[in-house]
Amino acid sequence: MTLEEYLGIGIRQRLGSHSFSAEEIKRFASKYDPQRFHLDEEAARRSIFGALCASGWHSAAMWMRLNVLTPYEKVNPGWKGEHPGFGPSPGIRDLKWTKPVYAGETITYYRTGLTLKRHPRREGWWIHTVKAEGDDSEGRTVVEFVSGVLGRGPATDAA
Repeated sequence: MTLEEYLGIGIRQRLGSHSFSAEEIKRFASKYDPQRFHLDEEAARRSIFGALCASGWHSAAMWMRLNVLTPYEKVNPGWKGEHPGFGPSPGIRDLKWTKPVYAGETITYYRTGLTLKRHPRREGWWIHTVKAEGDDSEGRTVVEFVSGVLGRGPATDAA
């Protein structure tokens, strides 16, 4: 198995699901995104959303949680080499919240490996990019973005 296969380049990997309760939505919003439609059911009913919904930041944070808790070897067994060491992220791009996540909904999260490239200035380092997605129970995407992570480890033929 190559590093590219281990990292799932071109493969959509299921990370798991999360159900958003009204209580959790309010707790997250009170700390990080205190807009009324995330905090109060009546205010949410009168808003453009029509019901209590999660902060988009909350939906993105749940992807990160499941991404970290789902190691690559869990979805791509068979790697025999040294496990690569992941470092910081150079950032995200193209963040989109395409549909509200309402209280009581369950979102299933995925990562798709996009690229693996040598770092242009750091010997022995590479940059791995993934597409992050969360879908509702009907398969409609509610959050998506492209994320990068720096890595070190086994030699790669990445260009």
